[in-house]
Amino acid sequence: MRPRNTIRKPGVLTGGLLATSLAAGLLAQTPAAADPAVTDYTLSVDAAGKGPAIDPTMYGVFFEDINNAADGGLYAELVQNRSFEFSPVDNSAYTPLTAWEQIASGGATGSVTVAGDAERLNERNRNYLRVDLAGTGGTTGRFGVVNSGYGPGMALKKGKRYDFSVWARTDNKAGTRLAAELRTADGTVLSAPLGITVRGDRWTKYTGTLVPRTNTTAGRLAVTAAGAGTLRLDMASLFPRDTYKGRANGLRKDLAEKIAALNPGFLRFPGGCLVNTGSHDAYEAPNWQRRRSYQWKDTIGPVEQRAVNANFWGYHQSYGLGYYEYFQFAEDIGAMPLPVVPALVTGCGQNQSTDDPALLKRHIQDTLDLIEFANGPVTSTWGRKRAEMGHPKPFGLTHLGIGNEENLPDEFFAHFTEFRKAIAAEYPEITLVSNSGPASSGATFDRLWDLNRKSGVDMVDEHYYNSPQWFLENNDRYDSYDRSGPKVFLGEYASLDNRFANSLSEAAFMTGLERNADVVKLASYAPLLADVNKNQWRPDMIWFDNDRSWGSTSYEVQKLFMNNTGDRVVPSRASATPSVSGPITGAVGLSTWATSAAYDDVEVTAADGTTLLKDDFTAGASGWTPAAGRGAWAVQDGAYVQTDEAAEDTLVTAGDPGWQDYDLKVKATKKSGKEGFLVAFGVRDTGNYYWWNLGGWGNTRSAVEKSVDGGKQTLMDKPTTIETGRTYDLRVQVRGRQVTLYLDGKEWGSFTDDKAAEPFRQVVTRDKADLIVKVVNAQATAARTSIDLGTSKVASTARVTTLEGAPSAVNSADDQPIRPRKSTLKGIGRTFTYTFPAHSVTFLRVKSR
Repeated sequence: MRPRNTIRKPGVLTGGLLATSLAAGLLAQTPAAADPAVTDYTLSVDAAGKGPAIDPTMYGVFFEDINNAADGGLYAELVQNRSFEFSPVDNSAYTPLTAWEQIASGGATGSVTVAGDAERLNERNRNYLRVDLAGTGGTTGRFGVVNSGYGPGMALKKGKRYDFSVWARTDNKAGTRLAAELRTADGTVLSAPLGITVRGDRWTKYTGTLVPRTNTTAGRLAVTAAGAGTLRLDMASLFPRDTYKGRANGLRKDLAEKIAALNPGFLRFPGGCLVNTGSHDAYEAPNWQRRRSYQWKDTIGPVEQRAVNANFWGYHQSYGLGYYEYFQFAEDIGAMPLPVVPALVTGCGQNQSTDDPALLKRHIQDTLDLIEFANGPVTSTWGRKRAEMGHPKPFGLTHLGIGNEENLPDEFFAHFTEFRKAIAAEYPEITLVSNSGPASSGATFDRLWDLNRKSGVDMVDEHYYNSPQWFLENNDRYDSYDRSGPKVFLGEYASLDNRFANSLSEAAFMTGLERNADVVKLASYAPLLADVNKNQWRPDMIWFDNDRSWGSTSYEVQKLFMNNTGDRVVPSRASATPSVSGPITGAVGLSTWATSAAYDDVEVTAADGTTLLKDDFTAGASGWTPAAGRGAWAVQDGAYVQTDEAAEDTLVTAGDPGWQDYDLKVKATKKSGKEGFLVAFGVRDTGNYYWWNLGGWGNTRSAVEKSVDGGKQTLMDKPTTIETGRTYDLRVQVRGRQVTLYLDGKEWGSFTDDKAAEPFRQVVTRDKADLIVKVVNAQATAARTSIDLGTSKVASTARVTTLEGAPSAVNSADDQPIRPRKSTLKGIGRTFTYTFPAHSVTFLRVKSR
């Protein structure tokens, strides 16, 4: 008979954050000063020394069409589904009439259908709207459709001009009377109608201007017709006249201005995961592939002739905002353009390599053509195309990325090598950017860096999203990088939330980026934009709805650094924070992610052999607490089973949050689903724990992740596939801060989690005649700092910019608690004392004579 479940020293998990959590103070510190509200530091500057030069392009922005950032976001078009191309392929909830509704007045009748026959506008614009008018309704009756725009509707401003256009044709030989007008959701008319007579049964573009009589954020565009016959409509559009820089087919002004205010050195586009996911085939007969990688030639030329795509993030992508507009926007904001093209190895969990030499050759030629489009003379094929679109002058492309987050390193690098050979032969001046996979460490990261280093590539793109703790612990990440090896492009990074605590940790990390400006040549926070009502990812830098936009706390940090970068690093040194650390403590847990799994024979044993917990589930599972509140857990056939394949993060826990120095043993079996299983240890509450995730990321990887206040960081990472129906023996040994993991009796890996999360970080740079002292104090105590500037040749006053606030603060549309505060500091000299507030980023600009 198996033993009954027993638990020694039972404990209950806390519901709130730990007293030492980041949200409460970022770190548990032992203050060195007598005043418990102040910690003392020193900061010395070698004013005569020379650190690495900082390129003017160091900080930039990364645009990806995630979180509805393009259509309904930066792209100023107000009509959603303007060409009736929405499809269930994009999103299961979509139809070709998404955002459109049939309307009638004055007794008029008719019918609307979306057609895809030979009468279409062009081959790439596959659908159009067929309006069959019944001819009733007298002289006042009208029949047609109304478009609801994005989100709650179209944001319209009283007295502003909105440019309407539509492609139309009619079989009525006398012509069809068409009208466009602005309305509210209840049908109230907001503008004088724009009258258009459609003549002829061939596609013609009709244009006009609409002016609303009042403000609304729930506007509609109505397009109606009178008479009889068949009317065909396509590409119904409404653009605010007041776009950024007044560009036709332009950008939403407030969003573009916020990006421009960052003063970015580069603009990386168009993504992200959508660059290299899906098919790599063209948008052409016979399949007209919708789920395909982003291919630049699809996105240029007249908008009505551009392709469409199923966006990787689960919605429709119109390509109205395309490569020409990206290049133009980069030029408008003074940023270096940095496009990224697919390498025919899918990333972002798809992990497939396309082994088609002809297709690879075509994509390589497309990339060569892209360089010609950007830089070629007007006499060249693609330079002429650029000129025809309105830009005879070359865009000045210097950097180009190949691929994004590929998790098949050898396959990716084989393709990258072919791109590199072809581009070097024709355009040796172009700096090519390779990548290192989707994470900050692990087997893929190590393999790709080894391949990049041995091949002497120009630059490697690193991506990582981690907890605030990770960013505080890894300020020195690039201190040990090879100065003669490939340079680093930190293309995507963020701390995993939008609180000021996250921004403080990012700021602390950025001081390390600047200190290593000879290695880290480019860096961009990501993602850039997010629709507050419809998004797939958090955190984000700039949030918006259909009418307003606002910068997150991270936006304010990025803006401060990007507008005060400096030309060169000045060597400096600061004292560290006295800190306390103890052993890893916590209860244990079981979890699943999009998988059904069974657990049995759980045993926790103290280092001295004492049994802390023993459970074979013979007597049920009363000793386990549903910590996450998700999943369907029940005892079945003598095992504890989670049966909901759709549920994610289904953590259940047992034991005492005070446990330390123990061994956890458990048997785990995947029953069905997409991934494997998870075993947790060091569980202190639902946001603070470690877990061993076996068969995660679509059953491709296993990793140990550490969660601090819900923000995860990866401590170990290996390729793994978990077999369905096979029982695995897992053992986790915790000793102090060292953890060793065993899989089926063999050591799988080990780590020691003992990096200091230093909350006081600084860097000093020089900007012409200014010394810029940049200090981050990411803790709950003020930092009283004795500063030695290393020279007496300084002005007696300094300009001070401070970001300060509660670590839990979040900027929103109605409240931006984190904003820069400017002041003047008087009476300084070579040495002075300044107290940096708790939870703050402070820049001191001092004139150096």
